[in-house]
Amino acid sequence: MEWLSAENVVAIGTAVIGVVASGVMVWYERRVPRRKRIGYRVQMDNAIGDDVRSGRENRRLGLFDEAPGMVDATLVLLRIENDGSQSIDRDDYTSPERHGLTAVFTDRTIRGVSVTQPTDIDHIMDHFSADRGFGYDGNRLRIPRVPLNRGDYFKLLVLLSGGDVGREIRLYGGIREGEVHPNRSATPDEKENVFSLPARVFTALLTASVLVLAGIVVFRDGNPIECARGGLTVTGSTAFAPVLETLAKDYEGKCQGADITVEARGSELGVVELDALAGRSKDSARSVIAFSDGPSGERLGLRGKKIALSAYTLVAGEGNTFAAAGLSVRQVRELYAGTYTRWGQLMSEAERETTYRDLADLPIVLVSRGDNSGTRQIFQERVLDGRWESAPSTSLDCRENPSVVVRCELASTGDVLKKVAATRGAIGYSELALAEAAEKDGVARVPLDGKQADIDEIETNGSTYPYRDVEYAYTYGTPRNGTLAAGFLAHLDEETSRQAIRDKGHLPCRQAMPLCE
Repeated sequence: MEWLSAENVVAIGTAVIGVVASGVMVWYERRVPRRKRIGYRVQMDNAIGDDVRSGRENRRLGLFDEAPGMVDATLVLLRIENDGSQSIDRDDYTSPERHGLTAVFTDRTIRGVSVTQPTDIDHIMDHFSADRGFGYDGNRLRIPRVPLNRGDYFKLLVLLSGGDVGREIRLYGGIREGEVHPNRSATPDEKENVFSLPARVFTALLTASVLVLAGIVVFRDGNPIECARGGLTVTGSTAFAPVLETLAKDYEGKCQGADITVEARGSELGVVELDALAGRSKDSARSVIAFSDGPSGERLGLRGKKIALSAYTLVAGEGNTFAAAGLSVRQVRELYAGTYTRWGQLMSEAERETTYRDLADLPIVLVSRGDNSGTRQIFQERVLDGRWESAPSTSLDCRENPSVVVRCELASTGDVLKKVAATRGAIGYSELALAEAAEKDGVARVPLDGKQADIDEIETNGSTYPYRDVEYAYTYGTPRNGTLAAGFLAHLDEETSRQAIRDKGHLPCRQAMPLCE
């Protein structure tokens, strides 16, 4: 299968890993109650008492010698912080008492406490009052239910006696859907990681998946998916020929030894010739790809692949402001049925006498394509509702004749555009991008039922503009791996090629598959 290449398998595999990792991460963050967290760390635990007991020289002055109970005093600086991913409110504390947390200083007695808050936070100090549970008893310090936003913290400077430094200090309490835990670092400016270890692992996995996919996208365009040597003939659609010429040169530039010839002869003729060639020489037929505007019917042995959605437009001669303002589908059907010979016959009386008076007697010239044209077949199917162009071909040179309906058939879209530009009363049809390029030569695009041909409107806004169809690539059977036909078709699916197709006014079916159905 064409899509089952090693690159696609790797790309799909890494994408699946990324999606699964995302799901697991979401599940973990939703199911594991670690999102609300209060961390604490002891940033200082120093003796200020009698160092003589420890065999060190005593260095104290003033009240540290005179105040009772200060013989073995110690100072502890305790930092309490919200290091989780959510804010903590008063109601998030689960303690049955008025206070929310309890700090326990093993083998020591609390003598005094001082509270400090960061300079950019002004609400914390309001909660430290006796009526909110703030106080101490023995070695236990009761800490109020302090609301903390993410990253908020406060510090407690605690004066203790009765024990030496280094004794265990613990903070107890409960947080709804969260935890109270000690932080590892005592460095004042170091913050605990906001994301848990599993979350960081999954994030790294996602990043790796994205990088692998990006690498595939970048490096796969460095060389075509299948680079083959030999000769290949690309025939068929004249409307799609500019795209094929661009992509053929691009492929030849990347693959030495590849020789691709573009021969645009018309959609129907290209497919018929491929079918006939397959009857004479199957090997020769495998070196030909025929492009067709729209499906070309069932033919034994031929396989069609959808390449792009193409839009087409009616075009009018220079100065024909009546047609350029737009025609209804009904008017177009009547035109190509041979109902009218002059443009004034399509106008209202007021239009003939005022707005378009100089166009009223202008003879109508129908500039058409031959039976082999895919552009014509799509026009008949999509605009004329399956009817043939009833007006007979009456001219070889499309010269105006006011007494009959003038209709001529030309070999290519380019010929149609040149003739329409040179004939004021002419109307024809063309692939959209070619028509847009011909506007500088005097060609005017004709809206249908008030809708202008616009590939972006079709893609993004669901325009029901009727004159459009899918471009097909026909091959004899499925091209074998390693052949130039297989390599060129794979090249059409590359990102750079899809962009080139867009730049020429078509929508790649790989990016707009619902529209190509």
